[in-house]
Amino acid sequence: MAYMTIRQIRHQMCLNRLRDMGCEVISIQGVMFFVKYKLNDFKISYMYHINSDNTYFLERIKPYVVTAGDLKTEDDVVNLIKVDIEQFLNARKSKNFQSFIEVDTELSKTVRTFEDLFLYYNLSKEDTELVKDEIDKIKKLLKEVKGRSQRVFYDKDPENI
Repeated sequence: MAYMTIRQIRHQMCLNRLRDMGCEVISIQGVMFFVKYKLNDFKISYMYHINSDNTYFLERIKPYVVTAGDLKTEDDVVNLIKVDIEQFLNARKSKNFQSFIEVDTELSKTVRTFEDLFLYYNLSKEDTELVKDEIDKIKKLLKEVKGRSQRVFYDKDPENI
């Protein structure tokens, strides 16, 4: 007879919560999980795995890749996914939604391009500083845009701006 640990029971309850939210959850050998949410033409997907210390590493993989990082509990995973889906469903109402996705995708590609540059070439300190200066300009621009934009989501405060 197989017994489930309390941790496994809690995780199963969280998987059920995700399914109740309309997510499809695919288990890969019981340690990695693929979570897909679809509403009409909108698709969002996540991948998370259980670390050796029983924490969880979560990434959103669609519509673009972003790492959420290490989370302490399975409840943290479910709550982050729930809020993320709510934010995207809200943002999807914007007439600029597709443009947002395209800009974010390009930013993600830029990060990978810089990584290739750094890993395959010996950059000078001056060139590294040039790139850093441009990033600082983009960060300043994002704060300026935030200052003149109307906030539309209040269930959670922004973490990075």
